[in-house]
Amino acid sequence: MKFTNGYWMTKPEYRIDYAAQCVRAEKTDRELRLLAACRPVRGRGDVLNSAALQVVFSAPRRNIVRVRITHFAGAVDCGPHFETHEEDFVPDIAIHEDEATLRSGDLTVRAVRKEGVWQVDFLGKQGEILTSTGYRGIARALKEEDGPTSLERRGESFMIDSLDLAVGETVYGLGERFTPYVKNGQTVTMWNADGGTASEYAYKNVPFYMTNRGYGVFVEDAADVSFEIATEKVERVQFSVPGETLCYDLIYGSTPKETVSLYTALTGRPALLPAWSFGLWLSTSFTTDYDEKTVTSFIDGMAERDIPLRVFHFDCYWMKAYNWCDFTWDPDVFPDPAGMLRRYHARGLKLCCWINPYIAQASPLFEEGRRMGYLVRKTDGSVWQTDMWQAGMAILDVTNPAARDWYCDRLKVLLDQGIDCLKTDFGERIPVHDIVWSDGSDPLRMHNYYAFLYNQMVFDLLKREKGEQEAILFARSATAGGQQFPVHWGGDNSASYVSMAETLRAGLSMSHSGFGYWSHDISGFEQTAPADVYKRWAAFGLLSSHSRLHGSSSYRVPWLFDEESVDVVRFFTKLKCRLMPYLYRLAMEAHEKGIPMMRPMMMEFPDDPACEYLDRQYMLGDRLLVAPVFRKDGQVTYYLPAGRWTSLISGETVQGGGWRTEKHGFLSLPLMVRGGSVLPMGACDAKPDYDYAQNVELRCYGLREGEKVTVEIPAPDGTIDAVCEVSVSGGEPSVVTNSPKPWTAVIAAR
Repeated sequence: MKFTNGYWMTKPEYRIDYAAQCVRAEKTDRELRLLAACRPVRGRGDVLNSAALQVVFSAPRRNIVRVRITHFAGAVDCGPHFETHEEDFVPDIAIHEDEATLRSGDLTVRAVRKEGVWQVDFLGKQGEILTSTGYRGIARALKEEDGPTSLERRGESFMIDSLDLAVGETVYGLGERFTPYVKNGQTVTMWNADGGTASEYAYKNVPFYMTNRGYGVFVEDAADVSFEIATEKVERVQFSVPGETLCYDLIYGSTPKETVSLYTALTGRPALLPAWSFGLWLSTSFTTDYDEKTVTSFIDGMAERDIPLRVFHFDCYWMKAYNWCDFTWDPDVFPDPAGMLRRYHARGLKLCCWINPYIAQASPLFEEGRRMGYLVRKTDGSVWQTDMWQAGMAILDVTNPAARDWYCDRLKVLLDQGIDCLKTDFGERIPVHDIVWSDGSDPLRMHNYYAFLYNQMVFDLLKREKGEQEAILFARSATAGGQQFPVHWGGDNSASYVSMAETLRAGLSMSHSGFGYWSHDISGFEQTAPADVYKRWAAFGLLSSHSRLHGSSSYRVPWLFDEESVDVVRFFTKLKCRLMPYLYRLAMEAHEKGIPMMRPMMMEFPDDPACEYLDRQYMLGDRLLVAPVFRKDGQVTYYLPAGRWTSLISGETVQGGGWRTEKHGFLSLPLMVRGGSVLPMGACDAKPDYDYAQNVELRCYGLREGEKVTVEIPAPDGTIDAVCEVSVSGGEPSVVTNSPKPWTAVIAAR
């Protein structure tokens, strides 16, 4: 949100009071409290008829500094607020004549105490300035005139801060964004919307960004936080929130991986997902015609073609049209759902159903929900309704505990029938005007926060009913903290290479935003992809953490595209199964440390400036580089950081430190193993959940003579099954392990 016309002029409809001088500094055991006058104070008369801002610094965790800026402290705060996990940590605080400081581990905030100056610096562990807020940084803006829309009301207050950007500093994150990967030059507003993947709208807005200078910023406000990233002031990131208080955390990890780890320690780490969920998912698709015979034909077709299928998903029309959601199988197409689910379970499949938090007027649940007060209401007491999506639909009031129990009781029936997991669709179209929530929450702040409560509610149910290690969602909407309830997928993309590329950009931004896992609709949701797009996207999708074939108006089984599509899906599904000893250890790392499985290149190579803008390739963990192919002719240009790299598929070894242009057939893409790696390859290619340590193959890539590498082999229950120490002596590998199981070690390249 912009408040100025250029650098000098304030927009005529606003009055802005900027922090101009620190006039008071006080400390407690845990807080440094400053009073910032909004004009220089040179005499007693200067304290009159002028605003002052209270600025409080604290340390919710080591290496994090929280900044709380308040104008009017008497403003009503109805919430909701993001959940944070704080340490019992006491920072070092000092007040001197010319400055005041608070130190949180390796991070220090320093405020200047000088007449006519407002300057706050954030310092790293070597005393270097990471960023600062100074002249025209912290402020309160008051809207004194009505704007062109009903959202811009006279008398509305906003709190603002802006942090300096250094030369060459690049900004990342802010949720799932389909716009350019590096956010410099963008205006980004935190407003969950069902806008597809071809716009600036996002299903998942997370008010957290990180930069290539080793720190991140988390704005602790569930409202429509507005970020001006090198736009209104091209040398700063400005963020503003409606109201009288702004709270944000500056998070200093010194590296991108450590910064995202600290952020997820504060907002919650991703759950460890069951190993079976990493296999191939197949959907009915959305508006296609299907019944049990159709579904069985898909399952049979995959088995006949030797394509390992692990999860089958029933999309919207498992329920009768106009009844979404009543959580009742449409008897016209699924007359024996419990028997059907038993038959599919007997074939070794896990099963998923589509749900959303909306109750259509034709649903038998609507009248019950209305009568019991379980649906979102307007200020006059009537139920809020719309015809957008389902006729006359209402929205579950997730702030009402009784409403949550009522909704989950219906889901429990579905789980008891044999459904293993749930696709929690929607949750973005949440109204804000003329709305009353059961717990009195601020409607503006509930718009985004609804996604958190909705997915938390369903995920907690799955944990209770299926067990802690079996719970998994397939969710679309999210905000800060939503990474705790995985997995999330990228929304409604289109069947083109352009949409495939924008989908990858969104996944990279999600990784910067603390989401350890991520998926997308292979070959695009809208339209039907030509066979070449389907095949290229299948390779990309099966080298993502979670892999789903899903679409809108047509089926996504590979034989409907061409026979080679069958070969491609089979090849990469089996390859992913064999990679599971490596992949599941990455999943454990996402759960334990918050470091995502998909890693932007700059996250894994922060000291290589060539990686800062790369948005068409990524690291899958720290050992594998993936460069999807975005052209029919198979040509791909990608960057290899310095060092030796080996193709996992062809075995070719190349030297990094520059760009490569190659052509790949549909059964290949740049999938490069980093030199100095020991990559564990499982012995099973038929499913993702098996004994990873049994007959595991330890492939050694570019190990030097005398070098030792330790590899942990996980079990599908999330424990470590074996620890192996691999070394090379006399050109041959040797393995020392604590496991009695058979092992194989081969050198793939030297």
